[in-house]
Amino acid sequence: MSIRAHFTPAGETARSGHDRHVLATVTYGDTARLTRTAQGHPDLAVPMTVTGGDAFREVWTVAGRPRWTLREDHAYAHDGQYLFVAGLLPEQGVYTPPVRGLYERVFALVNHLDYQHIFRMWNFVGDIIGTNADGMEIYQDFVQGRAQAFHTYLGSGTAQLPAATGIGTQGRGIAFSLLAVRGGTPRHLENSRQTAAYHYPGRYGPKPPSFARATVLDDTLYVSGTASIVGHETVHHGDIRRQTHETLDNIAHLVSRENLTAQGVDAGHELKNLRVPKVYVRHANDIPAVRAVCEERLGAGVEVKYLNVAVCRRDLLVEIEGIVPGREWER
Repeated sequence: MSIRAHFTPAGETARSGHDRHVLATVTYGDTARLTRTAQGHPDLAVPMTVTGGDAFREVWTVAGRPRWTLREDHAYAHDGQYLFVAGLLPEQGVYTPPVRGLYERVFALVNHLDYQHIFRMWNFVGDIIGTNADGMEIYQDFVQGRAQAFHTYLGSGTAQLPAATGIGTQGRGIAFSLLAVRGGTPRHLENSRQTAAYHYPGRYGPKPPSFARATVLDDTLYVSGTASIVGHETVHHGDIRRQTHETLDNIAHLVSRENLTAQGVDAGHELKNLRVPKVYVRHANDIPAVRAVCEERLGAGVEVKYLNVAVCRRDLLVEIEGIVPGREWER
């Protein structure tokens, strides 16, 4: 049975549902911390001001009964089929060496626990478009350390890079979470409207970002953080509505039969199939316009969470991610 996610208010106990168990949670609110809850599972809290709503939790549930471990800078939970790992790195003058070190330790843990495939990652980068002690943009500094860790873990290939999100926070330092599977066969996918991120030209930093546009696992499609980028260029500078539409156009094409079958995946979906979407908006006063576009394109019945944080380029105003559930998810 598949891993699943749902949203719940941060103040409520995370619930698993019938024949399910809570693997871990991520709390989107106003603080940064990594703890075990009273129920025992790891909870990663990231500071992302929630405008127009209360803090919330993303709850990941599994069929097996998990085991949980909390260490100094990371925590993990696994049930024999799925693994969740989360970590925190405090603010640094330069991030490349400590990011590389922490991510290499975590990738080694994934190997040690024998979960063969990382299929989804989230990277929460405080002051993402600020500058480090050497004058480099913090996102580029982070990307360089992550790329070095992935090279240690995977070598020079890109075929195993998972779906991922790299997004700002309202705090400092870096947090991350990842999901891995034992015995599954994820397929990492690209979007023919966009240049693969790991092929971005050098103008975006000394190392290109290490992620795929989506990953499909057990017929569930995990959509990476997606923005108003065509090829590798930002489009619709300064226009929040058009950037939101372009972002949704990118997702619509990504999950379409045209794009999926070209990569050997016998499936096709529509934008309205997107679930548990999170929408990251740079300027709080743009959220009503973004919400109007999302309700128009996704349908008013989809529960969307809006977060007020910076995106990884100065000219990007919005980023959107989500999941297209498969048959197992819906059972």
